[in-house]
Amino acid sequence: MNKIAILYGSSGGNTESVAKKIQKLFDGRADLYNVESVKLEEIKPYPYLILGTSTTGVGELQDDWESFLPTFKKADFSGKKVAIFALGDSVSFSNTFAESMRVIYDAIKDKVKIVGQVPDEGYTYEESDAVIDGKWVGLPLDEDNEYDLTDERLSKWVEELKKEFV
Repeated sequence: MNKIAILYGSSGGNTESVAKKIQKLFDGRADLYNVESVKLEEIKPYPYLILGTSTTGVGELQDDWESFLPTFKKADFSGKKVAIFALGDSVSFSNTFAESMRVIYDAIKDKVKIVGQVPDEGYTYEESDAVIDGKWVGLPLDEDNEYDLTDERLSKWVEELKKEFV
């Protein structure tokens, strides 16, 4: 078992694909779990969690996360560090881009140390509840319109997380 667990919810496959890229960037030192089938006991031993979700509809949380989050937020987060990433569509849903990560953030922010926030510079969107004081609560990605920026954004983000996940 590794020290890092990547939990993702993916409806169309893009979030799963990004989760696998993150796993690869951690040189195999991260384990992958789909929230559709993971049990809290499986992730309890991990000190570091990376949570990934797609954004559906108008800023809504992905379906599997919607089912898993009520249980997940009751977990013991003592001593854990958590990073969040979300996929969204910054063109078609420019007013709610990647807001699903805010739902997860709000559910656990008082129980855990959240790391991996990124400045909102370089993103094209109108507004998002996932931005607080000029920073995203995690890493937003747009595989529909800005897929050419994903690898660079992931690489920079994971390098920062490596400093936190020691």
